[in-house]
Amino acid sequence: MSALFKSALAQAELLNRREISAVELMQDTLARIKTINPQVNAIISLREEADLLAQAAQADKSSRTGWMHGLPIAIKDLHDVKDMPSSMGSAIFADYISEKDDIAVARVRAAGAIIIGKTNTPEFGLGSHTYNPVHGTTFNPYDLSKSAGGSSGGAAVALSTRMLPLADGSDMMGSLRNPAAWNNVYGFRPSFGLVPSEPGAEMFLQQNTTQGPMARSPRDLAAFLSVQAGRDKRQPQGLEAQDYLNLMQPDLHGKRLAWLGDWSGQLQIEPELISASDAAVYAFKELGTDVDSLEAPFSLDDIWQSWTILRSWAIACSEAAHYHAPDHRKLLKPEAIWEIERGLSFTGQQLHAASVLRTSWFKKYMKLLETYDAIILPSTQIWPFKANLAHPSHINAQPMDSYHRWMQIVTPASLLGVPVVNLPAGFGAAGLPFGLQLMAARGDDLKLLCMAEAWHRQCDWPSLRPPSL
Repeated sequence: MSALFKSALAQAELLNRREISAVELMQDTLARIKTINPQVNAIISLREEADLLAQAAQADKSSRTGWMHGLPIAIKDLHDVKDMPSSMGSAIFADYISEKDDIAVARVRAAGAIIIGKTNTPEFGLGSHTYNPVHGTTFNPYDLSKSAGGSSGGAAVALSTRMLPLADGSDMMGSLRNPAAWNNVYGFRPSFGLVPSEPGAEMFLQQNTTQGPMARSPRDLAAFLSVQAGRDKRQPQGLEAQDYLNLMQPDLHGKRLAWLGDWSGQLQIEPELISASDAAVYAFKELGTDVDSLEAPFSLDDIWQSWTILRSWAIACSEAAHYHAPDHRKLLKPEAIWEIERGLSFTGQQLHAASVLRTSWFKKYMKLLETYDAIILPSTQIWPFKANLAHPSHINAQPMDSYHRWMQIVTPASLLGVPVVNLPAGFGAAGLPFGLQLMAARGDDLKLLCMAEAWHRQCDWPSLRPPSL
């Protein structure tokens, strides 16, 4: 078996034992990218082969700097890598070259990884479908006519197709979960503050987005999270990291889980998908868990109202300068303009009311977790849709009233900043993958990884059904 088809930890061990060289691994990686990437368009801004092979040769000569020493990786194109393009999928930044590494990138580099390029993302990461005017569309490797999801769509596809051993991503509204579900891999949104973003002009109010790892196994997730995580002393909020891999013990026996399904009919979900999800949930029972089907614990409309107000406000705060510059505004996609205009319209009282709703949901959620170890939801409401669409307009004949309403199912976790992992859960009749979200309490990232590993040992879908490209 090619080393590329092994886990990231297994590849790292081969390098450590010198059973394969970093040069050989890089050669195999670049050969696979040359074969696969033209079909899916997941990896962008690929560096020159000679430069990458020279870096790999240097890694072979050098002492190991971390467990990722010599592993190739590409970085999501929302994050800066020194001396590399960073378009964020926007024509505004089509020619921008980053001057420094973002925090998470610097940590990956310090762990010994070789950064080979970027992974594709929607414009500014907006929308769970990876297409943009700079780099085009990323396609689903299980059906090249379908969406790969997003915004970490390029990352998920590169990982699923074995072009990368690991992938980094970020998640505001499902961006580590939706593409993971649609590409049969794991995506982990950590507790807010565990993986720091870049220090910004405002570091107290915005808690909507976090970076996190994607992998083909929870053990790889844990190892990568140990690299990404840890407080940045320049920032007022943060959580301390743990040695997630070495502390991980597969554990689901005796756990109590709550299955929320379609939120008592408040969520539109395609019938085959909710049926497949219902069936997948009961695999937990084979692992010794108690699974209760619960009625809706809170108004999903209230969660949606709070989330969309706080989201639009956050986007307006970060992108309004482009909106107010005519030369930039004409380059923004309609969805970005809609978010910014909406965010600029809110009063302080409306933002306060949205935060009060968020607090009410948090109190109810934590009350649930006095009884249950974790909450289960489907990861998506639909199967992957046609890649030539901007976004779905209907689910079950129900019109979607915004470009992102079809991903409403991810907002209960995003609103609270709690850890949540996409578990690959199987395939539908058309051969497309789907996933389940497993949510825990803020700070319980290790506990969630342990439960994910127990699931993986029972249901290793990434190994059972890789793409056939």
